[in-house]
Amino acid sequence: MYPKYKSNTSLIFFFMQFTTPIPIPKNEFLIDYTSKIISIGSCFAVNMAEKLDYYKFQNSCNPFGILFHPLAIEKLIEYAVSKKEFTDNDVFFYNERWHCFDAHSDLSTSNKDELLATLNAILVSVQQYIKQASHCIITYGTSWVYRNIESQEIVANCHKVPQKQFQKELLTVTTIQESITNTVNLIRTLNPQCKLIFTVSPVRHIKDGFVENQRSKANLISALHTVLQVPPSGAEGAYFPSYEIMMDELRDYRFYADDMLHPNQTAINYIWKRFADAVISEKAWSTMDEVESLQKSLAHKPFNPESESHLKFQAKVREKITILESQYSFMKF
Repeated sequence: MYPKYKSNTSLIFFFMQFTTPIPIPKNEFLIDYTSKIISIGSCFAVNMAEKLDYYKFQNSCNPFGILFHPLAIEKLIEYAVSKKEFTDNDVFFYNERWHCFDAHSDLSTSNKDELLATLNAILVSVQQYIKQASHCIITYGTSWVYRNIESQEIVANCHKVPQKQFQKELLTVTTIQESITNTVNLIRTLNPQCKLIFTVSPVRHIKDGFVENQRSKANLISALHTVLQVPPSGAEGAYFPSYEIMMDELRDYRFYADDMLHPNQTAINYIWKRFADAVISEKAWSTMDEVESLQKSLAHKPFNPESESHLKFQAKVREKITILESQYSFMKF
């Protein structure tokens, strides 16, 4: 009886489904190797942009650094559209470095003039990116924001300035909805044909609190879906459920990094696969396979770099790279 029981058990497990897959319709506005993409938003936007870079798509990610909330993203786009010029009034000195509350600390520097020049150059480039973009991918991370008490301005980054100088606030659904609508309209003043893909970051902001994180994500999702259902944004905008995939399909801590908050590489790879299936044109997949093969070949570490077999291998790889770069002039390996 035992073999029969074991066989039946195996059969049962074979047919059981251990996840709740989220149905994602194929996007109407697909990405291929002619597409020009700008990705803006949270650290998860960086995760997806790294995949786009790996497969050698034409992609620019977070020129101003990581931006977590809708008002910060809206302000960056507004500055680019209005051709704002940063001046001394927009930067401050703290902890031996110059910072800007509207930009990530990755741009901070010990030289004020260097920071101002960098910020202004980035704004010019952002305007050009948006004008040329076929797709803009925007990832929102949180509804929680910090208002500078002295200036009464909501900041994109606190730069570790003491928290007593800020007031923490939760953006309402209405405020987020207005911000998203403004962002869409600003993008379309520069590029009416740009296709928009929105997503909510699967990274949980537990420092805000467990309930507070859920309220934050809920406000983002509610506002996004309200905007996407109203033309004209609804006509050319799409929602990709990265947060929902993490919460439902990958409902297990084995898919988290050591901090138990960020998705680990397995989760990132899985969400990327779902993204690629939904958003990337099938005609691009064969090129993606070629690029991936070359990336793996370039990462290969031989036992004997001087061996004849490895030299032949290198020559074959260079030949494939030359062919691919001749087909796609923007690709550089």
